[in-house]
Amino acid sequence: MSVTLSAAKQARLVPAVQAKGGRIIAGGTLIVADLNYGADSVALITLDRLGLDKIAVKGGKVTLGAMVTMAAVARDRRLKFLHPVADSIGGPAVRAMATIGGNLFAPSPYGDMAAAFLALDAEISFHDGKATRKLPIETFLAQRRKLQKHCVVSISFAAPSAGTFHYVKVVRRKPVSASVVTIAAVIPQKAGKIKGARIALGAMAANAIRARKAEAALEGRKLGDDIIAAAAKLIAAEASPADDAYATAWYRREIAPVHFARLLAA
Repeated sequence: MSVTLSAAKQARLVPAVQAKGGRIIAGGTLIVADLNYGADSVALITLDRLGLDKIAVKGGKVTLGAMVTMAAVARDRRLKFLHPVADSIGGPAVRAMATIGGNLFAPSPYGDMAAAFLALDAEISFHDGKATRKLPIETFLAQRRKLQKHCVVSISFAAPSAGTFHYVKVVRRKPVSASVVTIAAVIPQKAGKIKGARIALGAMAANAIRARKAEAALEGRKLGDDIIAAAAKLIAAEASPADDAYATAWYRREIAPVHFARLLAA
């Protein structure tokens, strides 16, 4: 299944995408916080009547409407591999409101679900005011600032094989905090060797990024202590973390290899 918009729904969506002086609101966990902290008052345009809150799993493909909440992901047994990701985002009240579409635009050190989608090689469908377009998530995240004027419709990806998706979020304050480092990885193996590894990092750049050098260190090799150690040394090689209230850039670089090695060893 793919999320499609009827002519009537597109007629309601196009003015929202093209509206000047208005901001599209999904769960509101980002925009309402901005308003509470003194951002200029704006018109808020809600998407809750467009039917973008559906979850479909068919033929190994997962399609999530942009208005699917973290709580809905955490409840769905078909998405068990994503439960640790959803459960790591905010508290129960936040998860009941925060949407996966909105999480794509969450600034660092937030956006944990976006990191998971990057590891899963997701495809983003969005409406640009004229038609629905699709982009690989890596391209979408790189162009995120420009695409803020568009509306995400759905996220789709192939469900990972059992035991291949791995996730850890490192925080300074439990149970609820922004990320110090988020690591999401899909590590498939064929004939005992790693094939097609994808590793994504959150809170290590302005948006979620791939750790390509670490992926290359794993590719075609058997997962063992020496290979894990070699990949761990490269996990932050392409990162550009920032200092913030949760951690310094130096600290993030120091602990990323430790938690990546622990994640794969486990």
